[in-house]
Amino acid sequence: MTAEALARPAQSHGRLVPVTVHFDDLDALGLLHNARYPVMVERAWTALWAERGLVFEGDWVAAGDFCNAVKELRITYDAPVNRPGAYAVHLWLDRLGTTGLTYGFRFCSADGGTTYAHGTRVLVRLDPATLRPAPWSEMFRTLGRELLRTQD
Repeated sequence: MTAEALARPAQSHGRLVPVTVHFDDLDALGLLHNARYPVMVERAWTALWAERGLVFEGDWVAAGDFCNAVKELRITYDAPVNRPGAYAVHLWLDRLGTTGLTYGFRFCSADGGTTYAHGTRVLVRLDPATLRPAPWSEMFRTLGRELLRTQD
């Protein structure tokens, strides 16, 4: 994955991150298994944040903004993925609150032209000691603002 691919704007907002569908991601019908879509989206976010210097190294106290929990996941499957190969995940933030955020995503063709699934996910940043909501760091908020979808 190149820095250019991660930095390239996808459509008018967000980023298009390359992902690969492998043969073993397909179900018995030869379709990308429905549970694999959120995994691909998670891997794309991990790559995007790592490119910006944010990584989880196994310590929840030191994890900072990576100490978060999913509050909600919504996904709509638009068209079947029926072969392994190169695809992409289009990522953006719809909302960046004090302790939570909502991100949008599209699982799409490598060029972003065909959408196979789309959805949203709500995350809440947690304090590792209390597991109560905690504010995002200023560094995370600065990076996150770059991904905010503007209302047209």
